[in-house]
Amino acid sequence: MMLASLVLAVFAGGASLSAKETPYQVKIDPANFQDKVDNQWFPLVPGTVMKYTEKSKGVTTDITVTVTSETKMIMGVKCVVVHDTASEKGVLKEDTWDWYAQDKQGTVWYMGEATKEFLPGGATSTEGSWEAGVDNAQPGIIITADPKPGKPYRQEYLKNHAEDMGQVIALNETVKVAAGTYTGCVRTKEWSMIEAGSEKKWYAKGVGMVKAEALGGDVEELISVTKP
Repeated sequence: MMLASLVLAVFAGGASLSAKETPYQVKIDPANFQDKVDNQWFPLVPGTVMKYTEKSKGVTTDITVTVTSETKMIMGVKCVVVHDTASEKGVLKEDTWDWYAQDKQGTVWYMGEATKEFLPGGATSTEGSWEAGVDNAQPGIIITADPKPGKPYRQEYLKNHAEDMGQVIALNETVKVAAGTYTGCVRTKEWSMIEAGSEKKWYAKGVGMVKAEALGGDVEELISVTKP
């Protein structure tokens, strides 16, 4: 199945809430992917560094997202490697390598992540790690080339382990964050099928995600972007 058709199948129900009872299987055609991720809503230009602050229950976390020049082959597709770190008062709390790829229709796919969480007492956890094509894990959609409000879609899938969902809710919204004011933003609702809660996210053209708000009041916002 070509991915242009696959995206329609995903939005038509294969990735909807009712899909919890429906097997989710993505057929990836490597020939239908490009080397770059240049979707206007989620551009990944190597050398770009984006910094965020997240405020949750009185705790401030500093997040740095770096688009590297590294690549990783997953399911025959060359993926862009993105490095995320999260720190509290200068102490590293989480270190993650994310893998993204873009098909020729412009849809950005999430292909997996290698994440390490640093716990009290010196312990670490890699619980959130998964890779498409390994142990029946499947890639999911981050955003399409022309996002429009519609049905939910899967962002990742490893049964009972990684089951994040997304849904485009609104277009042309304006968001003000520390990094500036962004107009024409896409707003999504994102949640997990295996955890409680949800959050709103805003994506700006030429930048990517600029703000996230969780139902519990947690807020993450972009404070700076450095482009190569």
